Amino acid sequence: MLPRLALTAGEPAGIGPELLVRLAATPLAANFVAIADRDLLQRAAARCSVKLDLIDDDGGQIDTRAPGSMRVRHIPLAVEEIPGRPDPHNARHVLATLTEAAEGCRGRRYAAVVTAPLQKSSINDAGIPFSGHTEFFAAQSHADVVMMLASPELRVALATTHLPLINVSAAITPASLERTLRIVHDELRAKFGFAEPRIAVLGLNPHAGENGHLGREEIDTIIPVLEKLRAQGMRLSGPLPADTAFVPAQRQHYDAVLAMYHDQALPVLKSEAFDRTVNLTLGLPFIRTSVDHGTALDLAGSGKADPSSLIAAAHMALDLVARRAMSSSQGHS
Repeated sequence: MLPRLALTAGEPAGIGPELLVRLAATPLAANFVAIADRDLLQRAAARCSVKLDLIDDDGGQIDTRAPGSMRVRHIPLAVEEIPGRPDPHNARHVLATLTEAAEGCRGRRYAAVVTAPLQKSSINDAGIPFSGHTEFFAAQSHADVVMMLASPELRVALATTHLPLINVSAAITPASLERTLRIVHDELRAKFGFAEPRIAVLGLNPHAGENGHLGREEIDTIIPVLEKLRAQGMRLSGPLPADTAFVPAQRQHYDAVLAMYHDQALPVLKSEAFDRTVNLTLGLPFIRTSVDHGTALDLAGSGKADPSSLIAAAHMALDLVARRAMSSSQGHS
């Protein structure tokens, strides 16, 4: 039977609905279940000149899927979308799709969830505190999580996510850093199959603090945590200066990088493999992957948005589902 992948369309006025339609048009071997407004998807299909066959989801299994077909769990919009112009009236619709995806994954109705980009500001404009998919799914699941972006060549996890730069240093505590490294280590083993993961840890300051001359976070926080976890058997290098950590000679020595803040390492990853990079959330009780880009409101409605990152996210979700199934079968053999 094909794995049931939940798909959320994200911001209705963004490119997400068009990306879902483009993904459905591929021959990828998955039972796609779009958690969205069915009319929104049909309008997106018309803009993309794609023939879309939407089938109401009955929760059942299928062993084949024709390109262009997709199951749908209909969650209606509050107001019809205007491409490029997010409407806060649809904020609760967006959150309802995410809630259904999370609950469905925890209830084993879906094997994984793949998310299209949403517009955080539109949800906040509706008076609902919201800082992103990662934080929302963490709260839904009562889980400590870590954001990771991965391409075929590089994996980057984040010690902090969507924070103003001025708040980053205070957010990196010994407890939070240790918790993050344990999650990354455990998930590299469980999800990616590394028996002894090698993790490169970046410093927070330029030149990793230069022995305290450019900041003391490395001396006071990062180095003590690394020494503690190394003593417990983790293979950790660093803290490394971020400006040299990604050169080819360094990369062969690690399986993943832990960056201290959002923009410290992600520009490297996205400049190399923007169309092949996937956002995934480590630490959840289910598999969640996503695109590595935003809603591209300037492209919405044109039918020209590139679906490569969403297709890569679906491929990674399927790979992780297969690895989980293999691990489970080995554990019961």
